[in-house]
Amino acid sequence: MDAANAAPAADSHDLIRVHGARENNLKDVSVEIPKRRLTVFTGVSGSGKSSLVFDTIAAESQRLINETYSAFVQGFMPSLARPEVDVLDGLTTAIIVDQQRMGADPRSTVGTATDAGAMLRILFSRLGTPHLGSPKAFSFNVASISGAGAVTVERAGRQVKERRSFSITGGMCPRCEGRGTVTDLDLTQLYDEGKSLNEGALTVPGYKAGGWNHRLYAESGLMDPDKPIRSYTKRELADFLHREPTRMKIAGINMTYEGLIPRIQRSMLAKDREGMQPHIREFVDRAVTFTVCPDCDGTRLTEAARSSKIAGISVADACAMQISDLAAWVRELTESSVAPLLDSLRGTLDSFVEIGLGYLSLDRPSGTLSGGEAQRVKMIRHLGSSLTDVTYVFDEPSVGLHPHDVRRMNGLLLRLRDKGNTVLVVEHKPEVIAIADHVVDLGPGAGTAGGTVCYEGDLAGLRAAGTLTGRHLDDRAALKKTVREPTGALEIRGATTHNLRGVDVDIPLGVLTVITGVAGSGKSSLVHGSIPAGEHVVSVDQAPIRGSRRSNPATYTGLLDPIRKAFAKANGVKPALFSANSEGACPNCNGAGVVYTDLAMMAGVATTCEECEGRRFEASVLRYRLGGRDISEVLAMPVAEAAEFFGAGEAHTPAAHRILGRLADVGLGYLTLGQPLTTLSGGERQRLKLATHMADKGGIYVLDEPTTGLHLADVDQLLALLDRLVDSGKSVIVVEHHQAVMAHADWIIDLGPGAGHDGGRIVFEGTPADLVAARSTLTGEHLAEYVGA
Repeated sequence: MDAANAAPAADSHDLIRVHGARENNLKDVSVEIPKRRLTVFTGVSGSGKSSLVFDTIAAESQRLINETYSAFVQGFMPSLARPEVDVLDGLTTAIIVDQQRMGADPRSTVGTATDAGAMLRILFSRLGTPHLGSPKAFSFNVASISGAGAVTVERAGRQVKERRSFSITGGMCPRCEGRGTVTDLDLTQLYDEGKSLNEGALTVPGYKAGGWNHRLYAESGLMDPDKPIRSYTKRELADFLHREPTRMKIAGINMTYEGLIPRIQRSMLAKDREGMQPHIREFVDRAVTFTVCPDCDGTRLTEAARSSKIAGISVADACAMQISDLAAWVRELTESSVAPLLDSLRGTLDSFVEIGLGYLSLDRPSGTLSGGEAQRVKMIRHLGSSLTDVTYVFDEPSVGLHPHDVRRMNGLLLRLRDKGNTVLVVEHKPEVIAIADHVVDLGPGAGTAGGTVCYEGDLAGLRAAGTLTGRHLDDRAALKKTVREPTGALEIRGATTHNLRGVDVDIPLGVLTVITGVAGSGKSSLVHGSIPAGEHVVSVDQAPIRGSRRSNPATYTGLLDPIRKAFAKANGVKPALFSANSEGACPNCNGAGVVYTDLAMMAGVATTCEECEGRRFEASVLRYRLGGRDISEVLAMPVAEAAEFFGAGEAHTPAAHRILGRLADVGLGYLTLGQPLTTLSGGERQRLKLATHMADKGGIYVLDEPTTGLHLADVDQLLALLDRLVDSGKSVIVVEHHQAVMAHADWIIDLGPGAGHDGGRIVFEGTPADLVAARSTLTGEHLAEYVGA
């Protein structure tokens, strides 16, 4: 080809080239990813998919974009370190759509998290009658305030005093402060009225006798600490429970005294429930009752905001509507003065319906969305986008989707690609892998056994490649020949949580029951909202594990306690020495193993601590051994190796061995005991949670989509685990979309027929074989297709 006809140099960049990626467990990975194609990354959980896609490609793209801003702007942005990689070439702007749960702030709803709420408020401020004012008047996050006073202004060298007044009309209900619920404290859970303060009357966590929280009241001088609380005078009781914050000297120290109730409300109830420590959460669940605000009826809005209407509908009514109905209502509005706003609002609402979230309402708290729903809400703003040549990065977009909805999701992914974008998807479902233009398979195993590329190419090549993914791609679980007989039934009568329509159902006990139905059909409402949460019910949901970089599987599961005690006993010293968060911590890095250097708006640098060489412990502690190993060597062991180590010999520790056995049972044998929780994938976190709950004494286990983040090859192991639980006399109830789990069930309860107000009914109860034979529901059709019936 002569030079005149050669393609322009700009057209030669058709690949994203990665060379020498070493993030987390990646072992010098080099791949070439075609642009403007749909590439799926597969491999067992923990094989390094997220490390390559999110922590390397997407992270570097975001870091490079951030660097285009001025240093001043960068100071307000999250600082990102450059990933461990030699060459990253051909990157385009990355838009990450992950499964991070949305903030569980009580003020955050689906409407506030997307632009739909803001557009509705503008619409009502323009068209609502009676007219109230600006969009703030319809916002439950803006309080009404007014004020007046004198201000001093300088004019022509003279200071002049002027009177000024201002007022802001907000939509926040003054009683519940825009939360929709009011809290009531059960005083019997705060103190024992038959005892005096000195006898330990306070039963609030952290208010033990002798501690500062206790001394604040006992030594305040406002009440007699030796008098039983029931004998307090009116004045003493008011001071004890309700007194406003007051500066005073207590035990010779200037302190702020505050009544017990406002103090607990400020220190405990103002926090997000999910962020509380387990013992605090347990106390709050016991002591606090949340009731719908009587003034605003749970709408969070003032009476004025609810009185302004368009075509007979208030902003509260609009937010409470199912989004598919709201879209139909907005379509009927034809007001030329707000035409651009209406067009934009219709587009956003139609995107909700198209992505399969038409069953939500805008007033739904965003913290109650599942990981899959949160991911699809984030997708909405990208669907109608005119941007092209962008890299979209998805983390298991099929999570929480019924097989019927997976097809629709596939269509959306292909549409994004066809607009000229590069779409990178981390996924386990064969239905999604099937639409890939290019597949990158990581493995061969998980953790240290993973981190290499086993295969890259097209789908046909993957089938023939003989990798773990290739071999299991066409696996199909068969229907059970015989099913177990139930030993009893859990009766649910008249369930009406969310969209359930007075559901009556008997959930069989002593068997594996699978609850199915399309997303939004009412499965979680039935399981989490209607099964009485008693001592015999153990619920393992998908809420994220909260943990800092100091938390690891050993601390989270309680495994570190028996290990520390075993070390202490063997060496005749105290257990606290063997904690990197306590006395045994390296003094240089405070037990973190690394020293962080903050570089202002640049990414901070973490360097391995020179004194302990990343082991996190003081040198003197590492001289103590158990079974020939020191504590840092034990924390570096994978679960499988540690189970052998603590199972027999000198280090035989039954308590530790039991916990390690449970971790291996849920398929986490490759995790090292000291791996920070922040580096675990979503699937690993859920299985870690399941392992800790397996020790609970409950007779009924409720699992919410345990196949999330599981490779096809690991699903068999999960089914075997569920069988072992049932065979040991437990009842297992699983909310699941994976057909292999449905086929393996003893009993299926199918909800539907649709989502939102089109769902909430039981459409089938029976064995999987009956469901396949009847094909009367969407689930039945897809299960029949799956098992080849």
